Amino acid sequence: MNLLEIFLELVIVVIVVVSLVANLLVLVCFTCSAQVRAQVPGIFIMNLSFCNILITILNMPSTLLGVVKRQKPFGDHFCYTVSFMDTFLTTNTMLSMAALGIDRWIAVVFPLTYSSKMRLKNAALMVSYAWLHSLAFSLTAVLLSWVDYSPAYASCIVHLGDDDGSRGHFVVFTAVFHACTFALSLFILCFTYLKVLQVARFHCKRIDVITVQTLMLLVDIHPSVKQRCLLEQKKRKQRATKKICIFIGSFVLCFAPYVITRLTELSPSVKIDRYWGIMSKCLVYSKAASDPFVYSLLRQQYKKALFEVFNRILGTSYTLSAHSSPSDMENECCSQRVNNTLKDNCL
Repeated sequence: MNLLEIFLELVIVVIVVVSLVANLLVLVCFTCSAQVRAQVPGIFIMNLSFCNILITILNMPSTLLGVVKRQKPFGDHFCYTVSFMDTFLTTNTMLSMAALGIDRWIAVVFPLTYSSKMRLKNAALMVSYAWLHSLAFSLTAVLLSWVDYSPAYASCIVHLGDDDGSRGHFVVFTAVFHACTFALSLFILCFTYLKVLQVARFHCKRIDVITVQTLMLLVDIHPSVKQRCLLEQKKRKQRATKKICIFIGSFVLCFAPYVITRLTELSPSVKIDRYWGIMSKCLVYSKAASDPFVYSLLRQQYKKALFEVFNRILGTSYTLSAHSSPSDMENECCSQRVNNTLKDNCL
Protein backbone atom coordinates (compact mmCIF):
# COMPACT_ATOMS: atom_id res chain seq x y z
CA MET A 1 0.00 0.00 0.00
CA ASN A 2 1.52 3.31 -1.11
CA LEU A 3 1.03 6.83 0.17
CA LEU A 4 -1.53 7.70 -2.49
CA GLU A 5 -3.81 4.88 -1.41
CA ILE A 6 -3.47 5.92 2.23
CA PHE A 7 -4.33 9.47 1.22
CA LEU A 8 -7.45 8.29 -0.65
CA GLU A 9 -8.54 6.24 2.34
CA LEU A 10 -8.15 9.23 4.65
CA VAL A 11 -10.10 11.41 2.21
CA ILE A 12 -12.99 8.96 2.19
CA VAL A 13 -12.99 8.72 6.00
CA VAL A 14 -13.07 12.51 6.35
CA ILE A 15 -15.88 12.79 3.80
CA VAL A 16 -17.88 10.11 5.64
CA VAL A 17 -17.57 11.89 9.01
CA VAL A 18 -18.34 15.38 7.67
CA SER A 19 -21.19 14.19 5.47
CA LEU A 20 -22.86 12.14 8.20
CA VAL A 21 -22.65 14.85 10.87
CA ALA A 22 -23.66 17.74 8.59
CA ASN A 23 -26.61 15.97 6.98
CA LEU A 24 -27.87 14.73 10.34
CA LEU A 25 -27.80 18.32 11.59
CA VAL A 26 -29.95 19.34 8.63
CA LEU A 27 -32.49 16.66 9.48
CA VAL A 28 -32.44 17.80 13.11
CA CYS A 29 -33.20 21.37 12.00
CA PHE A 30 -36.05 20.16 9.82
CA THR A 31 -37.49 18.03 12.62
CA CYS A 32 -37.23 20.61 15.39
CA SER A 33 -38.03 23.84 13.54
CA ALA A 34 -41.61 24.48 12.44
CA GLN A 35 -40.38 27.47 10.42
CA VAL A 36 -38.07 25.27 8.33
CA ARG A 37 -40.77 22.63 7.82
CA ALA A 38 -43.27 25.23 6.66
CA GLN A 39 -41.08 26.39 3.77
CA VAL A 40 -41.16 24.66 0.40
CA PRO A 41 -37.34 24.50 -0.05
CA GLY A 42 -37.19 22.50 3.18
CA ILE A 43 -38.84 19.55 1.38
CA PHE A 44 -36.11 19.48 -1.27
CA ILE A 45 -33.34 19.96 1.28
CA MET A 46 -34.70 17.17 3.44
CA ASN A 47 -34.84 14.81 0.46
CA LEU A 48 -31.30 15.83 -0.51
CA SER A 49 -29.97 15.24 3.01
CA PHE A 50 -31.77 11.90 3.30
CA CYS A 51 -30.15 10.67 0.07
CA ASN A 52 -26.75 11.97 1.18
CA ILE A 53 -27.03 10.08 4.48
CA LEU A 54 -27.81 6.83 2.65
CA ILE A 55 -24.85 7.39 0.33
CA THR A 56 -22.66 7.98 3.36
CA ILE A 57 -23.83 4.83 5.13
CA LEU A 58 -23.96 2.42 2.17
CA ASN A 59 -21.74 3.55 -0.70
CA MET A 60 -18.82 5.33 0.92
CA PRO A 61 -17.84 2.45 3.27
CA SER A 62 -18.11 0.03 0.35
CA THR A 63 -15.68 2.14 -1.70
CA LEU A 64 -13.37 2.42 1.29
CA LEU A 65 -13.25 -1.37 1.63
CA GLY A 66 -12.68 -1.66 -2.11
CA VAL A 67 -9.66 0.64 -1.84
CA VAL A 68 -8.26 -1.27 1.15
CA LYS A 69 -8.88 -4.82 -0.12
CA ARG A 70 -8.40 -4.08 -3.85
CA GLN A 71 -11.33 -6.38 -4.59
CA LYS A 72 -15.09 -6.68 -4.26
CA PRO A 73 -15.75 -6.01 -0.56
CA PHE A 74 -18.65 -8.47 -0.15
CA GLY A 75 -20.70 -10.93 -2.17
CA ASP A 76 -22.50 -10.39 -5.45
CA HIS A 77 -25.93 -9.68 -3.94
CA PHE A 78 -24.56 -6.99 -1.66
CA CYS A 79 -22.67 -5.45 -4.58
CA TYR A 80 -25.84 -5.42 -6.71
CA THR A 81 -27.68 -3.64 -3.90
CA VAL A 82 -24.92 -1.04 -3.50
CA SER A 83 -24.83 -0.49 -7.27
CA PHE A 84 -28.59 0.03 -7.34
CA MET A 85 -28.43 2.50 -4.46
CA ASP A 86 -25.48 4.35 -6.02
CA THR A 87 -27.41 5.01 -9.24
CA PHE A 88 -30.69 5.75 -7.45
CA LEU A 89 -29.29 8.09 -4.79
CA THR A 90 -26.87 9.99 -7.04
CA THR A 91 -29.61 10.65 -9.59
CA ASN A 92 -31.99 11.71 -6.83
CA THR A 93 -29.50 14.22 -5.39
CA MET A 94 -28.91 15.81 -8.80
CA LEU A 95 -32.63 16.24 -9.40
CA SER A 96 -33.10 17.62 -5.88
CA MET A 97 -30.52 20.33 -6.61
CA ALA A 98 -32.34 21.11 -9.86
CA ALA A 99 -35.61 21.38 -7.90
CA LEU A 100 -33.99 23.85 -5.50
CA GLY A 101 -32.89 25.91 -8.49
CA ILE A 102 -36.44 25.95 -9.88
CA ASP A 103 -37.76 27.00 -6.48
CA ARG A 104 -35.33 29.94 -6.25
CA TRP A 105 -36.10 30.96 -9.84
CA ILE A 106 -39.84 31.14 -9.21
CA ALA A 107 -39.32 32.91 -5.87
CA VAL A 108 -37.13 35.65 -7.38
CA VAL A 109 -38.51 36.04 -10.90
CA PHE A 110 -42.20 35.50 -10.03
CA PRO A 111 -42.46 36.62 -6.38
CA LEU A 112 -46.14 37.59 -6.54
CA THR A 113 -47.26 34.14 -7.71
CA TYR A 114 -44.68 32.08 -5.79
CA SER A 115 -47.10 31.01 -3.04
CA SER A 116 -49.57 29.66 -5.60
CA LYS A 117 -46.99 27.97 -7.85
CA MET A 118 -44.77 26.40 -5.19
CA ARG A 119 -47.04 24.84 -2.60
CA LEU A 120 -46.04 21.92 -0.44
CA LYS A 121 -48.16 19.66 -2.65
CA ASN A 122 -46.27 20.79 -5.75
CA ALA A 123 -42.95 20.24 -3.98
CA ALA A 124 -44.04 16.72 -3.03
CA LEU A 125 -44.89 16.03 -6.69
CA MET A 126 -41.44 17.22 -7.78
CA VAL A 127 -39.78 14.99 -5.19
CA SER A 128 -41.95 12.07 -6.34
CA TYR A 129 -40.81 12.63 -9.91
CA ALA A 130 -37.19 12.62 -8.76
CA TRP A 131 -37.74 9.27 -7.06
CA LEU A 132 -39.50 7.74 -10.09
CA HIS A 133 -36.87 9.10 -12.46
CA SER A 134 -34.07 7.66 -10.32
CA LEU A 135 -35.87 4.35 -9.84
CA ALA A 136 -36.38 3.89 -13.59
CA PHE A 137 -32.67 4.09 -14.45
CA SER A 138 -31.43 2.14 -11.43
CA LEU A 139 -33.93 -0.70 -11.97
CA THR A 140 -33.08 -0.85 -15.67
CA ALA A 141 -29.40 -1.31 -14.86
CA VAL A 142 -30.17 -4.07 -12.33
CA LEU A 143 -32.61 -5.94 -14.58
CA LEU A 144 -30.12 -5.91 -17.46
CA SER A 145 -27.31 -7.08 -15.12
CA TRP A 146 -25.27 -3.94 -15.75
CA VAL A 147 -24.25 -3.65 -12.12
CA ASP A 148 -21.00 -5.01 -10.73
CA TYR A 149 -17.77 -4.13 -8.97
CA SER A 150 -15.42 -1.90 -10.98
CA PRO A 151 -11.71 -2.06 -9.99
CA ALA A 152 -11.13 1.30 -11.68
CA TYR A 153 -13.41 3.01 -9.14
CA ALA A 154 -13.09 0.48 -6.29
CA SER A 155 -16.88 0.67 -6.13
CA CYS A 156 -20.00 -1.28 -7.00
CA ILE A 157 -21.54 0.81 -9.76
CA VAL A 158 -23.23 0.54 -13.14
CA HIS A 159 -20.61 -1.50 -14.92
CA LEU A 160 -20.44 -3.75 -17.98
CA GLY A 161 -18.55 -7.02 -17.67
CA ASP A 162 -15.73 -7.79 -20.05
CA ASP A 163 -17.53 -10.83 -21.45
CA ASP A 164 -20.87 -9.09 -21.91
CA GLY A 165 -21.89 -8.82 -25.55
CA SER A 166 -24.43 -6.02 -25.11
CA ARG A 167 -21.93 -3.16 -25.27
CA GLY A 168 -23.98 -1.24 -27.82
CA HIS A 169 -27.05 -1.19 -25.60
CA PHE A 170 -24.92 -0.29 -22.59
CA VAL A 171 -23.39 2.65 -24.45
CA VAL A 172 -26.85 3.97 -25.34
CA PHE A 173 -28.09 3.48 -21.78
CA THR A 174 -25.09 5.29 -20.28
CA ALA A 175 -25.38 8.21 -22.69
CA VAL A 176 -29.12 8.61 -22.08
CA PHE A 177 -28.68 8.20 -18.32
CA HIS A 178 -26.10 10.98 -18.00
CA ALA A 179 -28.01 13.20 -20.43
CA CYS A 180 -31.21 12.87 -18.37
CA THR A 181 -29.47 13.32 -15.01
CA PHE A 182 -26.25 15.31 -15.07
CA ALA A 183 -26.83 17.30 -18.27
CA LEU A 184 -30.49 18.01 -17.48
CA SER A 185 -29.74 19.07 -13.91
CA LEU A 186 -26.84 21.26 -15.01
CA PHE A 187 -29.00 22.96 -17.64
CA ILE A 188 -31.72 23.67 -15.07
CA LEU A 189 -29.19 25.00 -12.56
CA CYS A 190 -27.55 27.30 -15.10
CA PHE A 191 -30.84 28.57 -16.49
CA THR A 192 -32.55 29.20 -13.15
CA TYR A 193 -29.62 30.69 -11.21
CA LEU A 194 -28.48 32.89 -14.07
CA LYS A 195 -32.02 34.24 -14.29
CA VAL A 196 -31.95 34.79 -10.54
CA LEU A 197 -28.63 36.64 -10.85
CA GLN A 198 -29.99 38.80 -13.66
CA VAL A 199 -33.01 39.83 -11.60
CA ALA A 200 -30.89 40.35 -8.48
CA ARG A 201 -28.50 42.69 -10.32
CA PHE A 202 -31.43 44.64 -11.75
CA HIS A 203 -32.89 45.17 -8.29
CA CYS A 204 -29.47 46.06 -6.88
CA LYS A 205 -29.13 48.84 -9.45
CA ARG A 206 -32.50 50.25 -8.45
CA ILE A 207 -31.63 49.99 -4.76
CA ASP A 208 -28.29 51.71 -5.39
CA VAL A 209 -29.98 54.69 -7.01
CA ILE A 210 -32.53 55.00 -4.21
CA THR A 211 -29.86 54.58 -1.53
CA VAL A 212 -27.59 57.26 -3.00
CA GLN A 213 -30.48 59.70 -3.35
CA THR A 214 -31.58 59.00 0.21
CA LEU A 215 -28.09 59.36 1.66
CA MET A 216 -27.80 62.75 0.00
CA LEU A 217 -30.86 63.83 2.00
CA LEU A 218 -29.42 62.54 5.29
CA VAL A 219 -27.00 65.38 5.87
CA ASP A 220 -26.66 64.56 9.57
CA ILE A 221 -25.06 61.18 8.92
CA HIS A 222 -21.30 60.99 9.24
CA PRO A 223 -19.52 60.52 5.87
CA SER A 224 -17.92 57.28 7.09
CA VAL A 225 -21.36 55.82 7.78
CA LYS A 226 -22.56 56.84 4.32
CA GLN A 227 -19.50 55.19 2.81
CA ARG A 228 -20.18 52.06 4.82
CA CYS A 229 -23.76 51.91 3.54
CA LEU A 230 -22.59 52.22 -0.06
CA LEU A 231 -19.95 49.55 0.58
CA GLU A 232 -22.62 47.25 2.01
CA GLN A 233 -24.63 47.65 -1.20
CA LYS A 234 -21.58 46.58 -3.20
CA LYS A 235 -21.03 43.58 -0.95
CA ARG A 236 -24.61 42.45 -1.50
CA LYS A 237 -23.98 42.29 -5.24
CA GLN A 238 -20.83 40.27 -4.69
CA ARG A 239 -22.56 37.90 -2.27
CA ALA A 240 -25.32 37.16 -4.77
CA THR A 241 -22.80 36.37 -7.50
CA LYS A 242 -20.67 34.32 -5.11
CA LYS A 243 -23.59 32.18 -3.96
CA ILE A 244 -24.69 31.37 -7.49
CA CYS A 245 -21.11 30.52 -8.48
CA ILE A 246 -20.97 28.15 -5.50
CA PHE A 247 -24.27 26.48 -6.44
CA ILE A 248 -23.26 25.85 -10.05
CA GLY A 249 -19.51 25.49 -9.50
CA SER A 250 -19.78 22.86 -6.75
CA PHE A 251 -22.13 20.81 -8.92
CA VAL A 252 -19.77 20.88 -11.90
CA LEU A 253 -16.61 20.34 -9.84
CA CYS A 254 -17.98 17.31 -8.00
CA PHE A 255 -19.93 15.54 -10.75
CA ALA A 256 -18.34 16.53 -14.07
CA PRO A 257 -15.02 14.63 -13.67
CA TYR A 258 -16.82 11.40 -12.82
CA VAL A 259 -19.42 11.76 -15.60
CA ILE A 260 -16.78 12.61 -18.22
CA THR A 261 -14.70 9.65 -17.07
CA ARG A 262 -17.68 7.28 -17.33
CA LEU A 263 -18.43 8.52 -20.84
CA THR A 264 -14.79 8.27 -21.87
CA GLU A 265 -14.46 4.65 -20.80
CA LEU A 266 -17.27 3.65 -23.17
CA SER A 267 -14.58 3.44 -25.82
CA PRO A 268 -13.07 -0.08 -25.71
CA SER A 269 -9.58 1.33 -26.23
CA VAL A 270 -9.70 3.58 -23.15
CA LYS A 271 -8.53 2.24 -19.81
CA ILE A 272 -9.23 4.35 -16.74
CA ASP A 273 -6.40 4.76 -14.26
CA ARG A 274 -7.40 3.29 -10.89
CA TYR A 275 -6.30 6.27 -8.84
CA TRP A 276 -8.05 8.75 -11.09
CA GLY A 277 -11.23 6.64 -11.03
CA ILE A 278 -11.24 6.53 -7.22
CA MET A 279 -10.48 10.24 -6.99
CA SER A 280 -13.37 11.10 -9.33
CA LYS A 281 -15.64 8.94 -7.17
CA CYS A 282 -14.40 10.77 -4.07
CA LEU A 283 -15.37 14.06 -5.72
CA VAL A 284 -18.92 12.75 -6.12
CA TYR A 285 -18.94 11.76 -2.45
CA SER A 286 -17.63 15.18 -1.45
CA LYS A 287 -20.84 16.72 -2.80
CA ALA A 288 -22.75 14.88 -0.08
CA ALA A 289 -20.48 16.51 2.50
CA SER A 290 -20.70 20.01 1.02
CA ASP A 291 -24.45 20.12 0.29
CA PRO A 292 -25.51 20.86 3.89
CA PHE A 293 -23.25 23.93 3.96
CA VAL A 294 -24.11 25.08 0.44
CA TYR A 295 -27.89 24.85 0.79
CA SER A 296 -28.83 25.00 4.45
CA LEU A 297 -26.53 25.11 7.50
CA LEU A 298 -25.03 28.51 6.65
CA ARG A 299 -28.45 30.11 6.27
CA GLN A 300 -29.85 32.16 9.13
CA GLN A 301 -32.96 30.02 9.64
CA TYR A 302 -30.98 26.82 10.07
CA LYS A 303 -28.47 28.52 12.35
CA LYS A 304 -31.34 29.71 14.50
CA ALA A 305 -32.84 26.24 14.59
CA LEU A 306 -29.50 24.72 15.64
CA PHE A 307 -29.07 27.27 18.42
CA GLU A 308 -32.55 26.47 19.67
CA VAL A 309 -31.72 22.76 19.74
CA PHE A 310 -28.45 23.39 21.57
CA ASN A 311 -30.26 25.62 24.06
CA ARG A 312 -32.72 22.83 24.81
CA ILE A 313 -29.92 20.33 25.33
CA LEU A 314 -27.69 22.61 27.41
CA GLY A 315 -30.50 24.48 29.16
CA THR A 316 -29.11 27.90 28.14
CA SER A 317 -30.53 30.93 26.37
CA TYR A 318 -27.75 31.53 23.84
CA THR A 319 -28.85 33.59 20.81
CA LEU A 320 -27.30 34.66 17.54
CA SER A 321 -27.93 38.35 18.19
CA ALA A 322 -25.64 38.22 21.21
CA HIS A 323 -22.65 37.90 18.91
CA SER A 324 -23.39 40.63 16.40
CA SER A 325 -20.32 42.68 15.63
CA PRO A 326 -20.26 46.49 16.03
CA SER A 327 -19.95 46.91 12.28
CA ASP A 328 -23.04 44.76 11.73
CA MET A 329 -24.94 46.88 14.27
CA GLU A 330 -23.84 50.07 12.56
CA ASN A 331 -24.86 48.74 9.15
CA GLU A 332 -28.19 47.66 10.56
CA CYS A 333 -28.78 51.12 12.04
CA CYS A 334 -27.78 52.73 8.75
CA SER A 335 -30.15 50.51 6.78
CA GLN A 336 -32.93 51.20 9.25
CA ARG A 337 -32.49 54.97 8.94
CA VAL A 338 -32.49 54.74 5.14
CA ASN A 339 -35.65 52.64 5.16
CA ASN A 340 -37.36 55.02 7.58
CA THR A 341 -36.49 58.00 5.41
CA LEU A 342 -37.79 56.26 2.31
CA LYS A 343 -41.01 55.47 4.15
CA ASP A 344 -41.40 59.09 5.22
CA ASN A 345 -40.80 60.33 1.69
CA CYS A 346 -43.36 57.91 0.31
CA LEU A 347 -45.91 59.04 2.85
